[in-house]
Amino acid sequence: MRSTRAPAPVASPNDRTARSFRFSHVRHMTEQLCAPLAPEDYVVQSMPDASPAKWHLAHTSWFFETFVLVPGLADYRVYDPRFGYLFNSYYNAVGERIARDRRGMLTRPTVEEVYAYRAHVDQAMARLLDRPFAGDDAQRASVIELGLHHEQQHQELLLTDLKHAFWSNPLRPAYMATSATARRSAPALRWIDYPADLYTIGHAGDGFAYDNESPRHQVYLEPFRLASRLTTNDEYLAFIDDDGYARPELWLSDGWAAVQASRWTAPLYWERHDGDWRHLTLGGMRSVEPAEPVCHVSYYEADAFARWSGARLPTEAEWEAAVRDAAVEGNFVESGRFAPAPADNDDAPAQLFGDVWEWTASAYLSYPGYRPDAGALGEYNGKFMCNQFVLRGGSCATSATHVRATYRNFFPPDARWQFSGIRLAKDL
Repeated sequence: MRSTRAPAPVASPNDRTARSFRFSHVRHMTEQLCAPLAPEDYVVQSMPDASPAKWHLAHTSWFFETFVLVPGLADYRVYDPRFGYLFNSYYNAVGERIARDRRGMLTRPTVEEVYAYRAHVDQAMARLLDRPFAGDDAQRASVIELGLHHEQQHQELLLTDLKHAFWSNPLRPAYMATSATARRSAPALRWIDYPADLYTIGHAGDGFAYDNESPRHQVYLEPFRLASRLTTNDEYLAFIDDDGYARPELWLSDGWAAVQASRWTAPLYWERHDGDWRHLTLGGMRSVEPAEPVCHVSYYEADAFARWSGARLPTEAEWEAAVRDAAVEGNFVESGRFAPAPADNDDAPAQLFGDVWEWTASAYLSYPGYRPDAGALGEYNGKFMCNQFVLRGGSCATSATHVRATYRNFFPPDARWQFSGIRLAKDL
């Protein structure tokens, strides 16, 4: 596995060259991820929670057009006024929009037209970014940076949504050729102890962060221990073989209802063939490798596995306290693997960043003193603080320049199509 370290920030947001380079790099990365696709792949919406690749391409352009170009470039010409209805995601303050589960009906505009839209927006952004930023433009610079991180979120969603679309296809096609894991054993799981203490968590104010990562505040934690690495497929297979999906005493009530209603018997994308487990990866169907981190499990499954293991899931405060001094490095999207990889050494704690998003036991709620940003952009995070759980650490589909120790991802407890996995915790 190639380990990718998050680079230091390129430069000050007022550095025109660095600002233009970062914008071009992020925008190019989105199109690079689409390079393996055929035109037919761009339109598929395999479930209401997923979006077509073409929609991701257009929506991220709409974001810059709506929140940066229209208010910031006096002579900017909106590409097509109808696109606001088609490609707004959830910004109620901006206007009406097509229902999320209808995005797959957008056969028009064509893929070619969407790429023309991106080029139109990029050309205008190049003119804006070439101007010196000062005074009131500091706010514009922060919105551009938010837009770039927003696009990196959609790069990750692009891969997870495509994976679900390819799994929904009976042919089980591959997104692109990727190297398989060489068979090896995972390092023995060890427990790392952390003392009771008053820990400070939340964003410190250096560099970019979303508003939901603040304010920085103190949390008292009882002594706890954290697993030295992620839970492996082999360990999860033991849970399956011990009838883990058939024992209601292991499951939360809502989780057991989900198991019964959806007939879960294994993680998403797993299939049994001639007695062996195989699963769909972005590189196609492959055998389940025992040493790889288990992936595509819901919060309910993670919680049931932890209970079966005689452990629990960490809280997000415990997770952040444990990783606050760790380097942000690991198996990210830049490695080109597009799948979780086994821990490659006995260093502990390992796999803190990359590979899989780690479910925590924490509901997604505001920090003490939190206030969402003003205006339409205040809808970005705050209004979703209901019926969601926090995940930490990033995944193999996350950019190394996008994640940090304070990053709070969040999904409903039954979500499985994300690269989500498990790290165990215990009371000490």
